[in-house]
Amino acid sequence: MSIRHGLLALLSTGPRHGYQLRVEFEASTGATWPLNIGQVYTTLSRLERDGLVEPGESDEQGRVAYTITAAGREELARWFGTPVVQSDRPRDELVIKLAMAVAAGRADVAEVIHKQRTATMRALQQLTAAKRAATDGAAQRLVIDSMIFQAEAEQRWLDHCEAVLKEER
Repeated sequence: MSIRHGLLALLSTGPRHGYQLRVEFEASTGATWPLNIGQVYTTLSRLERDGLVEPGESDEQGRVAYTITAAGREELARWFGTPVVQSDRPRDELVIKLAMAVAAGRADVAEVIHKQRTATMRALQQLTAAKRAATDGAAQRLVIDSMIFQAEAEQRWLDHCEAVLKEER
């Protein structure tokens, strides 16, 4: 998810200033994607430049509330209506690490898998605890659930890697 589209989604429910956007973005993503306030204001500047948001008047504390424009609503609808394709996602460093460990023959691949499995299991336990403690509603739960499913899939993939490597011996 791009920050720009996340901010547009939040602005689609009403005007907000930068700090509000940061807090709501982090709450919506279950605090799994922390934002630097500088990122928020840089993104707002770009959105304004592109005609997707417009600034309002400054309040007594000097904060400017931004409002989504019609073009911003169209861009948000386009984003929501466009599926995310696998090739648009960043490369998976773990996949590359294991492939290079096997190809180079310089690492104990079984040990790399073991260390990753331990770290993934620890992350899965932390995510499960976070899910039990979650109180910020459906958006937060969906993010945490996604992370749990990804960790579970990673565990299954590591099992598969071990099986493939045993067959190769």
